[in-house]
Amino acid sequence: MGGMALNDMPWWRWRSNVRSALHMLSDPVFQQECWLAGRDEYGDVTDAVYRLVEDTWLDNWSAEKYVGTIFRDASEASLVDVAVLRVLRIMHEVGPDAPVSAYLEHQNWPEAVRAAREAHVALAAGDGEDPDTAPKTLEVLRILTRSA
Repeated sequence: MGGMALNDMPWWRWRSNVRSALHMLSDPVFQQECWLAGRDEYGDVTDAVYRLVEDTWLDNWSAEKYVGTIFRDASEASLVDVAVLRVLRIMHEVGPDAPVSAYLEHQNWPEAVRAAREAHVALAAGDGEDPDTAPKTLEVLRILTRSA
């Protein structure tokens, strides 16, 4: 991942998954060209939400709990909390098995995208990376998180 070493964080693999999810959730062009087009190498919205909350349990408690392990500071954690809440609220309304279009057409999706973008930009900056590079495929993410 270029820039500052992502693995300087104790739980950098979890940070990688959260960043991957936020990256995809924050990019409307990506969502149209990859999710809506059904490109398998990136998973779908549900996959992204799962990466966002699977190990971290951010659907049960605040990201503040992970300052110093996954998140560099309270500012990052706060931005992640806002993004998680907005995305999960939509997921609960449309259902985890809803088609991608149900998410993208939801009236609150633009707010969720904006919150994910703010969190994604902050985490990318914290890792010394360009937030505007294209999201990595799930296979690349698996390779990156296997290496130490």
